[in-house]
Amino acid sequence: MIENFMTVAVQVLELFILIALGFICGRTKLLSETAVKSVTDIVLYIVCPCVIVQNFIREFDPAMLNGLLVTAGAAMAVHLVSIALAMLVFHDKTPERNRVYRFALIFSNCGYMSLPMQQAILGSDGVFYGAVYIVVFNIVMWTFGVWLSSGSGKSVSAKKILLNPCIIGMAVGMVIFACSIPVPDIIEKPIGFMANLNTPLPMLVIGYYLSQTKFTEAFRDFKGIFCMLLRLIAVPLFTFGGMMLCGIRGTVLITCVIAAAAPSAAATTMFAAKFGNDAKLSVNIVTLSTLVSVATMPVIVGLAQTVGM
Repeated sequence: MIENFMTVAVQVLELFILIALGFICGRTKLLSETAVKSVTDIVLYIVCPCVIVQNFIREFDPAMLNGLLVTAGAAMAVHLVSIALAMLVFHDKTPERNRVYRFALIFSNCGYMSLPMQQAILGSDGVFYGAVYIVVFNIVMWTFGVWLSSGSGKSVSAKKILLNPCIIGMAVGMVIFACSIPVPDIIEKPIGFMANLNTPLPMLVIGYYLSQTKFTEAFRDFKGIFCMLLRLIAVPLFTFGGMMLCGIRGTVLITCVIAAAAPSAAATTMFAAKFGNDAKLSVNIVTLSTLVSVATMPVIVGLAQTVGM
């Protein structure tokens, strides 16, 4: 049991060393906000789709397809419960703050933080199922998340959902997987080269944003701390317990727990800025949850590995 906790702790520590490097680059001005925005676009539009496609390049396996469906169902259930919890718990008098608290609780950093950990702990199968979780995340975020952040359904766009890079990558990957399409090395290797950037680049970006934050402000916001605790402890424990009760074990279980245990999504800040909500508050919550996740993720994921494998 201790070995499982230590294995996860080492993986998290490795990621945080990269985050620390991004922090140093931010403080020393080696990274600028313009550069970070460009790196973020590269990760979103190129790297993430390559990660997904790379892990779908395999022979068709009915058992894996069943796992995909289970993962999709579990991911949707996690988001629905998180939405219910957020709407029930947070009722701040200031709508711009209330929307940030709710968004930060509902949406985890299941791309930037989870995929590298799923790759490290579970290998290609973890990323295979993790890609499905990300697709559900994007569907919910670009529908309910947009409605929540804007206060109106007018900003919800089916085009934005369908043209999301991760969903396109998932669609391409599913065709390759379902039809067992052979991918020549001259195409597969460049995809692999780009996919390998999925761990270092997102961690550098997170580190940069941490370097621009005043930590004392984050620790003085008690609602933000409560939101963080629900995000990092309550949601992943519900995910773990609910899937165990449903008889789900193994790689699918661990994949979903890793995604649910991740800190608040970086999109919390992007959506806050885009729709005129409290962007400063969003940065504080994302920062705080990212820092504290170095302690909570090893415990929860290690527990899931010990009991659920």
